[in-house]
Amino acid sequence: GGTEKMSKSKNNVVEPREIVGRFGADTARTFSMFAGPPDQSAAWSNAGAEGTYRFLRRLWSFCHARRDAVAAAGAVDAAQLPAALKVVRREIHLNLKQADFDYARLQYNTVVSAAMKMLNALEDARLGDSPAEQTLAREALGLLLRVLYPIAPHITHVLWQELGFAAAHGDLLDAPWPAADAEALRQDEIELVVQV
Repeated sequence: GGTEKMSKSKNNVVEPREIVGRFGADTARTFSMFAGPPDQSAAWSNAGAEGTYRFLRRLWSFCHARRDAVAAAGAVDAAQLPAALKVVRREIHLNLKQADFDYARLQYNTVVSAAMKMLNALEDARLGDSPAEQTLAREALGLLLRVLYPIAPHITHVLWQELGFAAAHGDLLDAPWPAADAEALRQDEIELVVQV
């Protein structure tokens, strides 16, 4: 019957304990922030919460499938990356730049969207076992976890430790905020459409 404010008298209250019990605290937090800008109202949707839960499970699975290789990988040498990996790295850094801008504007829904795009880019790249692919995965996951940490602190904290970032950089809470690499954002070629 339309969207209205939550109220006990209207019997339309969503109980947070049930949501946290079913999906977990990170899913509840992430979906609440992903539902829309904080200054606008949004209707709770279990289907939307399930989609957010699937995203966090995909992140968990992606990280665990590469845990040992990522933990052992070194730093990215952008000059040595093949062209296909440079494209993936550029997409990761573009989304990092967007997330940073959106955090400053308090637009958490688009921060979550940027994190989802980062994970999609990594999954679509179908990274293998080569050293270049593993170093790119390490850099990208380090960025993704820091971007997502204020929104989903529990899963990101655990993944930060399991991927070996805590041993190398300290606790996630103390990790410096990531900055987009200007070199990664630079393109050698662009497609330009001209109409005569």
